[in-house]
Amino acid sequence: MVRDALWRMPAAAQAAAVRNGDVSAAELVGSHLDRIADVNPRINAVTQLMAERAREAAARTDARRAAGAELGPLAGVPFTVKETTGVEGVPTTMGVPRFRDLVAEADAPPVARLRAAGAVPIGHSNIPTLILAGMHTRSELFGDTVNPWDPSRTPGGSSGGDGAAVATGMAALGLGNDSGGSVRIPASFCGVTGLKPTVGRFPADHRLFGSDDPGPASQILVTDGPLARTTADLRLAYEALAGSDPRDPRAVPVPVNGEPLPGPVRVAVVADPGGHGVHPAVSGAVTAAADALRDAGYDVREVADVPRLDEALEAYQRIVLTEFAPNWPVLRTLLGEGGGRYIEMDMEKTPPATAAEFMHLMGVWLNVRRSWAEFLDTYPLLLGPVFTEPPVEPGLESRDRAGRERVGSGMRLCTATSFAGVPAVAVPTGVADGLPLGVQLVGRAFREDLCLDAAQAVEDRLGVLTPLDPRPDAARPAAS
Repeated sequence: MVRDALWRMPAAAQAAAVRNGDVSAAELVGSHLDRIADVNPRINAVTQLMAERAREAAARTDARRAAGAELGPLAGVPFTVKETTGVEGVPTTMGVPRFRDLVAEADAPPVARLRAAGAVPIGHSNIPTLILAGMHTRSELFGDTVNPWDPSRTPGGSSGGDGAAVATGMAALGLGNDSGGSVRIPASFCGVTGLKPTVGRFPADHRLFGSDDPGPASQILVTDGPLARTTADLRLAYEALAGSDPRDPRAVPVPVNGEPLPGPVRVAVVADPGGHGVHPAVSGAVTAAADALRDAGYDVREVADVPRLDEALEAYQRIVLTEFAPNWPVLRTLLGEGGGRYIEMDMEKTPPATAAEFMHLMGVWLNVRRSWAEFLDTYPLLLGPVFTEPPVEPGLESRDRAGRERVGSGMRLCTATSFAGVPAVAVPTGVADGLPLGVQLVGRAFREDLCLDAAQAVEDRLGVLTPLDPRPDAARPAAS
């Protein structure tokens, strides 16, 4: 095989080639390092390149194969890791200059699980500063990440570095996290697939400083999740990441595949959640995906709306901002000039809850989750938009209140499904006006397999959009 072509292959094919001895892991990693050297100066998705570590890991993989050892399902496959997530011996910066020397003592659980499956961390990936500065991927430490489809559009966030890296072939997989769209939005804006799992499906450890764990919003809403160019690759990553770990008592050993459902699987379709408006191109993407699912034998039905959308959005916002409030004076100092506008606009509108109000909100949270469970008992899958507009301009959400509300509205189904704790897969549907479009398939708790099956049916009929070379006018903006 030609080394230059290796990075173009799906992750499954890369791993199979290494296991079969068609290529070495060293050649595969080398191909991706060459691709990073070519593309990253224009895209700025990879922040800390782990070249020597990746070469050493590849050499160990090749030595194991030479010794006759059985290699894992992701043997030699390079992946990026979001700047929020620990890789042993490498700083976990959160995009903040003050944390540039905050070296991780151990791999975070999802990194360890991907390594155990044979995958190779090749670099950290960019984020919005502290994942609090907005949806657009721009950090104080590393600057802006560029959407390879169009530099005037954001790659999304907060896992935008992973989305852009995977889309351009700098890595076969990305490891992000999602608490309201942070995997799904960059997947959709960059033309790749992404999975937000059920709460408790993947083990995680989001402690950054010391042994104290975060509050309930950060414990329950934030889920690590993979990005990939194909649904089959996403499934491989999902199967590697799922399981239990003593470092995370929330993670449960549920089988990765559930029992088959009787008859055609029912799919509820909601193109405009809450009736707040949807761009015609996005509505068209939902229609195209619905038609693909019908063609695949699904029982597709348009329904009036999703459960309790506005109530879920209000409770989500109040709970999260109440948790942020005590630490906000310190966090604000880390975000840089203008970095606090995104959160401050929300805080001006939504004051922290009192203790009594917070207890009530926790009850609302459970009640909303129950409503979603009942809805998904009737319709095992929901098809809807990831974002109700095509990719928007960088920094729109921090510009002014109108921009903030527009972005918040656009991501509303992502926010509500994170609040409900259910899994969702983002999958591309095509290109309109030079920009990728996509949808998400939302499923019952711990039925990621159903979401992946449906996403595969959409992909089989509508195609794969990446990898792509950055558009000729894609160039890294100057950090401001």
